[in-house]
Amino acid sequence: MSTLQQLTDRGVVKPPRWLPANVQYETIMGSVAYGVSADTSDMDVYGWAIPPKEDLFPHLRGEILGFGRQHKRFEQFQEHHIADPDALAGHGRTYDLTIFGIVKFFQLAMENNPNVLDSLFTPANCVLHCTQVGTLVRENRRLFLHRGAWPKFKGYAYSQLHKLAIKEPTGKRVELVEKHGYDTKFAYHVVRLLGEVEQILLEGDIDLQRDNDRLKAIRRGEWTEDRLRKWAADKEADLERAYAECKLPAAPDEAKLKALLLNCLETHYGTPDGCVVNPDRAVAALRAIQATLDTIRDVL
Repeated sequence: MSTLQQLTDRGVVKPPRWLPANVQYETIMGSVAYGVSADTSDMDVYGWAIPPKEDLFPHLRGEILGFGRQHKRFEQFQEHHIADPDALAGHGRTYDLTIFGIVKFFQLAMENNPNVLDSLFTPANCVLHCTQVGTLVRENRRLFLHRGAWPKFKGYAYSQLHKLAIKEPTGKRVELVEKHGYDTKFAYHVVRLLGEVEQILLEGDIDLQRDNDRLKAIRRGEWTEDRLRKWAADKEADLERAYAECKLPAAPDEAKLKALLLNCLETHYGTPDGCVVNPDRAVAALRAIQATLDTIRDVL
C-alpha cells in the first residue's frame, strides 16, 4: 500500500479520489536518500501515478483538443508539512509529498530534471512502494540518461551557489549560517549535483550515496565557502572535458522512452487499443489498399 493511500485512509491528506490506489512508485528523497542523515522524522517523498485512461486520452470522453471546454488534466499532487502524529510509535512524522502523473514524470526525467531523475536512482531501502509498472520503469532508468544532463545539473548547482550568496536564511538555516558563516545545506547540494552529473557523464549511472562522507563533512561546516567555490570552479572545468568525451547520446532516445511509457500504460490499463494510433500499422494498411487498387486498375 502506498504512503499516500495510508495517509488518505487516516484522513491526514485529501488527494483526488482516484489517486491513492493508482500510485505506482514512491521513494524517500532528500538527505536520507543521499546518505547524509538517518533521521526519518521529516520525510520528503516523491512518486508517480497513472491517472484514469480518459485523462491521458481525452478524446475518449469526447473532448477535442483546443476546442470548447477543456478538462484540466492531472500533472501532480503536492503537499508540504503533512503532519502524521501516529507515526514513529506516536512520536510523529512530517511529510513533504509530491506525486506526479506518469506523463509529466517521464517528461521531466527525459529532460534530466535532477530531482525527478534522482527519484529513480534512490537506494532500494528508500523505496516505499513499487508496483509491477514501477519496477519496469526503475529497471529501465538508465534509458533516461544522456549528455544533456550536464547543462541541466550545472544550472541547478549554480542556482544553489547563487542562493547561498543572496538568500536570507530562515528557520533552521539561520542557525547554520550563524554556526558556519554560510549556509552549508546549499553548499552540500552544489557538491552533490556536480558529483552526480560526473557519474552520469563518466559511467552512465548514478550512486546517490557514493560521496556521502564528503557531503556530511560539508554539512558539518568542515569546508569554508571559499573552498567550496574553488572546488566548484575546478570541477566545472573537469566536467566540460567529461562532457566532450562522454559516450552517452547527446539527447534522449525519445522513441525508446515512448515505447517504455506505452508499455507501462498497457500493463496498467490492459491495452491502449483505441487510445493510441500505431503509425506503422496505419502505413501498412494504406500500402495494402494501394496494392489492391493496383491489381484492379486495368478493370477500373
